[in-house]
Amino acid sequence: MGSEKPRKKGKVKWFNASKGYGFITPDPDGNSMGVEEIFAHQTAIQMDGFKTLDEGAPVTFVVEQGPKGLQATDIRPDTDAA
Repeated sequence: MGSEKPRKKGKVKWFNASKGYGFITPDPDGNSMGVEEIFAHQTAIQMDGFKTLDEGAPVTFVVEQGPKGLQATDIRPDTDAA
């Protein structure tokens, strides 16, 4: 089956496009691992065009341990949340 990591759901807390990063608030029912926010970098956003996130937008992502704590990778718009 492989070692694919489970996808989490959450909402964008804030994202600063000029700085290229922000934070995601994981959904409380989505096994948030006890954290209130997860770091999100522009390079982890999977979308066409300019990679940015709108505040409050629903997203799905994978959580990995980064050099300074947990970070979101493979960030995608949550099209099922609409």
